[in-house]
Amino acid sequence: MSKVSITRCSSYDIVQVRQAVKRSLDDLGGMQAFVNPGDRVLLKVNLLMRRRPDKATTTHPAVVQAIAEMVMEAGGKPIICDSPGGYSFHTQSTLDSLYETCGMKEAARMSGAELNYNTEVLDSPYPSGRMIKNIMTIRPALNADKIINIPKLKTHMMMVLSCAVKNLFGIVPGRHKTEYHFRFEDENDFAGVIVDICQFAKPILTVVDAIVAMEGNGPANGSPRNVGLIMAGTNPYELDVVASSSIGLEPKSIPTIRESVRRGLCSGKLEDTEIVGEEIKDVAIVDFAKPENHVEFNIYNWLLPKFIAKRLNKALKFKPVFKHADCRSCGICAKSCPAKAIQMNNDRPAVDLNKCISCFCCHELCDFNAVDIRKPWIMRLLFR
Repeated sequence: MSKVSITRCSSYDIVQVRQAVKRSLDDLGGMQAFVNPGDRVLLKVNLLMRRRPDKATTTHPAVVQAIAEMVMEAGGKPIICDSPGGYSFHTQSTLDSLYETCGMKEAARMSGAELNYNTEVLDSPYPSGRMIKNIMTIRPALNADKIINIPKLKTHMMMVLSCAVKNLFGIVPGRHKTEYHFRFEDENDFAGVIVDICQFAKPILTVVDAIVAMEGNGPANGSPRNVGLIMAGTNPYELDVVASSSIGLEPKSIPTIRESVRRGLCSGKLEDTEIVGEEIKDVAIVDFAKPENHVEFNIYNWLLPKFIAKRLNKALKFKPVFKHADCRSCGICAKSCPAKAIQMNNDRPAVDLNKCISCFCCHELCDFNAVDIRKPWIMRLLFR
């Protein structure tokens, strides 16, 4: 049984954030328990897209700054890094723009951390993987001595939760993310890929930015929600169980947690994790908005044989609907669609629903909230 620390933090004031992160890490032995002098430490943040920190889409720079400072105090060299989603290549200019908008340049300047501009991509053998035996990954993830995982707590239209385990998918460069989406259309298969990548990355520590989280149709088009917490732990699978419970989600409704349980990486039960600091009952939010396509009775994914669950998943999949009045004709949805199901007709997106794999990349990466999600007819009948 590993520990998960929960600490209250009411704002992104850097003094408060430093104190909260320090309290959480002190519960785990302090930063010195994880970082040795001379270690090159990759700070794997969530930089899904170019969004200002107040939008709650990305890891807040104050949390990154505080952790980077503590890594340096322990004698390590922190490197801030992520690869954004979407069709764009993993280029230095893309990263530079991303770092500027998301506040990472300021976090690096204030802390002395390095910003990663190494865009080399490697096909890394991973023979112990369950779903994939090779992982397309960014060079900095392989060069680092250690990885500290710093996710933002968010809901997720496909995976229900984006937190500790899901955040490691970011070591895969953007365009290769879409390839994995296309190859592994079923959400349970895709969850297996994500767990493989998390196992490959082996983060030594995860610190969750849950001060302002995202609820509803995350990970990009939900709504900010004040949660007021910093959470930290060494086991990302158990941390996801705690994080999901803190926002009223049933842990086994989350595909990555179900897959983690199958592999014996966690039990999926809150009572099997030692929680220090705040108690869940004192901080949990019961009315946290779930993704529109989250179905409470999808426990069948856990109970039924996999081939039957796959058929049910396909019948119950939600599909994208484009709001042309809000569309800016940028074409990112079409360029980022793994299944090539979206075409631009007269500067407006049109989707072939027979090709659509319901990965929601179009919804996730639209910066103008121009993509809605449509319930299948059976869901409209059951939940009118």
